[in-house]
Amino acid sequence: MSSSSNINYMAAIKDAVIAGAISLALFGTMIGLKIEVSNQGLDILHRWDAVGIAVAIVVTGRFLMSVFVWQTQNPVTDKIAALIPDIKIDAGSEKYVKIAVVVFAFALPFILLSIFGARGSRQYVDLGILVLTYVMLGWGLNIVVGLAGLLDLGYVAFYAVGAYSYALLAAHFDLGFWICLPLAGILAGFWGVILGFPVLRLRGDYLAIVTLAFGEIIRVVLLNWYEFTGGPDGLSRIPRPTFFGLEFTRKEGFADFFGLDYSSIHRIIYMYLLILILALITNFVTMRLRKLPVGRAWEALREDEIACRSLGINTRNTKLSAFAIGATFGGFAGSFFATRQGFISPESFTFIESAVILAIVVLGGLGSQLGVVIASIVLIGGFEFFREFEEYRMLVFGLLMVLIMIWRPRGLISGRIPSVYLKEKKTVSADLVAEGEG
Repeated sequence: MSSSSNINYMAAIKDAVIAGAISLALFGTMIGLKIEVSNQGLDILHRWDAVGIAVAIVVTGRFLMSVFVWQTQNPVTDKIAALIPDIKIDAGSEKYVKIAVVVFAFALPFILLSIFGARGSRQYVDLGILVLTYVMLGWGLNIVVGLAGLLDLGYVAFYAVGAYSYALLAAHFDLGFWICLPLAGILAGFWGVILGFPVLRLRGDYLAIVTLAFGEIIRVVLLNWYEFTGGPDGLSRIPRPTFFGLEFTRKEGFADFFGLDYSSIHRIIYMYLLILILALITNFVTMRLRKLPVGRAWEALREDEIACRSLGINTRNTKLSAFAIGATFGGFAGSFFATRQGFISPESFTFIESAVILAIVVLGGLGSQLGVVIASIVLIGGFEFFREFEEYRMLVFGLLMVLIMIWRPRGLISGRIPSVYLKEKKTVSADLVAEGEG
């Protein structure tokens, strides 16, 4: 352990000043100037106090990183790292943890309803729906990134394909939710195969660039094909799902059939339970596939593609299956998003959505199902409570990701339970896996 006398404080100060100058140039226009609409037209507001706070945070953070992380190992680093919990779930207790989480998830809307009433609980149930949607997306992307080791930056494209497939099928063919849902997933899986074919020989950064381009192509097509997709105007009046044909209306609907007083919370709770069931199906199918030969082929491909080929595994089919199945679950989530919102547009499927989903997978721990749940609650649920600070949300989001990747590069859940084991099922430390892999 190096002593503090070996630390070059002048170099750290110089580095912090340079970072502050760069941040001042960036934040001067991004944060310092804000345009507001008034009766006289457009007014430009100057917010130099906010710029000063942002620059001070950057300078302080850069100085601390230079002193305690980059120049030397320091006891302070260990203390800071200890504040970030290293969650490890052993094989014996994992089953009970999952059962407890599932039971709590099903009971959550009714608990909130009893505490806050119908009106007060609606925002929290809505937030639960949003979190579960990202959990489902994270589990779908985890097949591609966490299990197969294929870096996909365009996963939002399959999300968009599922949403638009559902909306167009329901509008033009008058089909119900339960028919459009599997069709939307199949179409998204088909596009996953289409993406898989051109990238069969690509790995690493090259694969990431191609998938990023694919996501942007889908968004631009949706934006410009006005006659088919509605262009920037989007698609509205998307049909809502029914409960075995019963609509959630005031008359002759769900409430009248069961003799209940009508309340709009009925539909919200139904949507919550619906996305919860879809997410659990995603988890169940993923875990079952992981134990099958195709799942073991994904993990072999993730560890070493050359060794995978030498074992006689068809890497082409393995990659295509990962893209197709991951895209299918993305399509399911997209169809639910469409029916929940009742309106979709290309602005809902930008690159930032892909980045958030990928961040959830990486933060939770590549290949970890429970880690995706924890990361979704933190990144999606946590930030929704600070919506009034919308301008700083992405700044805080980036800062948290930097800290987590420095002190917990394997994710919040660092342990892995292998799909194949000898005699005894036990957790294997992720330190035995190459960094950046599952």
